[in-house]
Amino acid sequence: MKSYKFQKILSSGLVQIVVIALCLLWTLPSFGVFVSSFRLPDQIALSGWWKAFETPLEFSQWTLENYAEVLTSGGLANSFLNSLIVTIPSTLLPIMISAIAAYAFAWIKFPGREILFAIVVGLIVMPIQMALIPVLRMYNQLGWTGTFMGIWLAHTGFAIPMAVYLLYNFISQIPRDLIEAATIDGATHYQIFSGLVLRLSLPAIASFAVFEFLWIWNDLLVALVFLGTRAELAVITARLTDLIGTRGEAWYLLTAGAFISMLAPLVVFFGLQRFFVRGMLAGAVKE
Repeated sequence: MKSYKFQKILSSGLVQIVVIALCLLWTLPSFGVFVSSFRLPDQIALSGWWKAFETPLEFSQWTLENYAEVLTSGGLANSFLNSLIVTIPSTLLPIMISAIAAYAFAWIKFPGREILFAIVVGLIVMPIQMALIPVLRMYNQLGWTGTFMGIWLAHTGFAIPMAVYLLYNFISQIPRDLIEAATIDGATHYQIFSGLVLRLSLPAIASFAVFEFLWIWNDLLVALVFLGTRAELAVITARLTDLIGTRGEAWYLLTAGAFISMLAPLVVFFGLQRFFVRGMLAGAVKE
C-alpha cells in the first residue's frame, strides 16, 4: 500500500513539472559556462552567452583557444591529474575501512561495541577545521606535509565517521536469516563480509562513493593545508583559484577551466548513477 502511494505521488503531473523546472534551473548556469568557454574574449566582454545563439552559424565567433591556453600556460592539465591522484585513493580508503567497521558494529558482538560506535558517530559533528592544526603539526614532525600520502590519510580520517554511520545503517538492515544461514554453512566473518555483505551493500557504497568523490574533488581547504602551495602538487581547485587571482581581465579562461573541472565528477556520477539511485531508495519504500 505504501509503495503504491509513493509511486502515485511520483507519477503525478505536478511533481514532474516541478522536477523539470528544478533541473532546468540547475542546468542553465552550467550550460552558460559551457557556451562561454567557446566564445572569443571580446564577445564575452560585450554580451551575454545567450547572444551567441543569435548568429549560431558564424564559426568565427567560436574558438578552442580558451581550452588550449588554460591547459598549457594555465597548468590545468597537471592539476587535473593531481586531483585524480588525490581523490581516487581518498575515496577508496575510507570505503574499505568503514565497510569493515560497519560490518563489525552490526554483526559482531565484542566488549564496548556500543560505546565505541557512539564515539565514532559523535566525531561526525566535529568540524574538520578543529583537527587541521593538530594534524598538520604531527605531519610536520613526520615529514608528511606536502605529500600525497599525507592528504590521503587526512581525507580518510575525516570521512570515516560519516562513512561508518551510513554503511552501518544499510548493513545492519540485511536480513538476519541470511547471516545466520551463512554461519550455519560454516562461513567465517571474512567470507560473509566479502561474499555476501559487500555485494548486498553495493548501492550504499556507491552512493557514499559519489558524495565522497565530489566532496574531495571540490575541496580546497584541506588541499592547501596538507599539500601547500607548490605548483607541481596543486589540485584543480587551487589552480582555478590562482586563475581568479592572476587573470583579472582574462577571466574568460575561467569558463574553460571550470568546465574542465566538471568532467571527472560528471563521469563518476553517471557511471554510478544506477547504484546511486538504488542506494538512495533502499529502505525508503516497504511493502
